[in-house]
Amino acid sequence: MIDRRIKFRHLTCFLEVARLRSVVAAADSLAITQPAVSKTLRELEEVLDARLFDRGRRGLTLTPFGRLFLNHAGTAVTALSDGVDAIARARSGGGTELLRIGALPTVAAQVMPAAVRRFDTGGARATVRVVDGPNTLLLAQLRIGELDLVVGRLAEPEAMTGLSFEHLYSERVTFAVRPGHPLLDRPVPDPRAVAGYPMIVPPPGSIIRPVVDRFLIAAGIRRIDTAIETVSGTFGRSYVRQSDAVWIISRGVVARDIAEGQLRELRLDTGDTSGPVGLTTRADQPPTPVLRLLIDAIRDVAADLRAADAEEELVHLLNTPAIAAGSA
Repeated sequence: MIDRRIKFRHLTCFLEVARLRSVVAAADSLAITQPAVSKTLRELEEVLDARLFDRGRRGLTLTPFGRLFLNHAGTAVTALSDGVDAIARARSGGGTELLRIGALPTVAAQVMPAAVRRFDTGGARATVRVVDGPNTLLLAQLRIGELDLVVGRLAEPEAMTGLSFEHLYSERVTFAVRPGHPLLDRPVPDPRAVAGYPMIVPPPGSIIRPVVDRFLIAAGIRRIDTAIETVSGTFGRSYVRQSDAVWIISRGVVARDIAEGQLRELRLDTGDTSGPVGLTTRADQPPTPVLRLLIDAIRDVAADLRAADAEEELVHLLNTPAIAAGSA
């Protein structure tokens, strides 16, 4: 842990004396007096309990301790300078920087609104463009530079070549229906009973379609008689409220609808459908300072979401019968 007595002035003074090998020259360079430079060096040596310079006819030379400290002091000052410059660039963008964010429907509904609000209050000047769509399309746009960041579920390993993923939280699939749906009357719902109703499912190629297919097969549902394939949240909400359809979707897409009572959640154990949600970026393209601010806002929202989901999952588990998919 760094000693709090070491100040920025100690580092800059030490670096200038080491560079110029003269207290007088360092004083001129720093626009302070020679006694002030000497006093600052003495303070630093007292804090470190080590002599940093040897004094000879040809000026000051670094001791072994001085050489050891030099690299670390230079790195610290450079890092601090970079941080100050990054904030200056972020605040002086003048609205010219465009942040292009790809978001899966679950993230577009649950994470991005709150994240963008936090980002806006931070004072950075930028335009945020949020694009939703299938995961394969968003990752393709990320690879060719049309997007700066994709927020959503982790893709299959073969689709992640050249990309980096940061896990934020995990999310399961849910079965949502309208209030008053016949399946809600069953105290112990049988997963196979879902097959008797129209289903809204993600289309082939969507990130959670394999997860949904595996769950249905495990539940003994090998064929869907009436299926509507879409990732449109607008269509799904409208259709399921007007019919007895069952909407199989990532829970984040309908979390607010469920909380507000617009939709209900079937009491099915879908814990095995849980998957990682996070940030996907190009491995060879570091984020700009402004994009880092938005990423930090997304991380903060995800942290809040993890805490809220932990409480909701506990309630869900307590209210869900312990019945495995496919059981009678």
